[in-house]
Amino acid sequence: MNGAQDLGGMQAFGPTCPDNEVPPFHADWERRVLATTIAMGAIGKWNIDMSRAARESLPPAQYLSSSYYQIWFEGLKKLILSTGLATADEIESGKSMNQAAPVPRVLMASDVSATLLRGSPVERPAAVEAKFAVGDWVQARQINPSSHTRLPRYCRGKRGRIVAVHGTHVFPDTNAIGLGEQPQWLYTVRFDSAELWGSDTTAASVCVDCWEPYLEPPPAP
Repeated sequence: MNGAQDLGGMQAFGPTCPDNEVPPFHADWERRVLATTIAMGAIGKWNIDMSRAARESLPPAQYLSSSYYQIWFEGLKKLILSTGLATADEIESGKSMNQAAPVPRVLMASDVSATLLRGSPVERPAAVEAKFAVGDWVQARQINPSSHTRLPRYCRGKRGRIVAVHGTHVFPDTNAIGLGEQPQWLYTVRFDSAELWGSDTTAASVCVDCWEPYLEPPPAP
C-alpha cells in the first residue's frame, strides 16, 4: 500500500532527533491505548500484519496529523468494527449496547509479562530452497499493491546486493489480507545510496530486509 506511512526517502519532514530523556508515554491515555491494543491483539481475531495494515489504511491527512498512539487507536477501532466486536455507536458512546461477541481467547493480567517476553516468533521451516545467496545481485520489483507490503517505495526497481540470508519468515503481504502466512525467504539487501537517490546524497548505502517475492534477478547489462 502506497500510504502515508511509507516516509522513507521523502523530504521536508525534518530530522529525526531521538531523545532518551522523553518518557515512553506523554499522557495516561497513551498507556491505555497500548494496553488495549495488546489485549485485543491477543484474542486471536487478527494478526500483527493486519494491525499494521489497518493503521496504514488511514487517510494520509489523518495519518500525518496524528500522534503515534492516535494512529494505533484509529487502527484498533477499524479492526474492532471489521470483526464485529463492537459497533460504531458503541465505540462512540463507550458503552456496550449488544451481547458480547465470543472470542477465541483472552489475555489475563497475570499472563501479560510472560506473553510479552515470549513474543511471537515469525520464522518458519523452509519448504523450498532459497533463490538467492549472499553476494548475489538482485533488483527490487517495481510493485504498487493496493494492500499491505513491507517493500519501501524508494527501493522499488533499484539494484542491490544480498548481504544476509535470514531463513524463511511469515510473509506479511499475504498474512495481512487473510491469505495465510505463506512463509518466504528473507534477505538483507544493500543498496548503494547513489542507486537510490542519485549522486546528490551524503549517505553511503542503505540495507533493506526484503522477502523473496520482492526480488528478481537484475536485467543483463
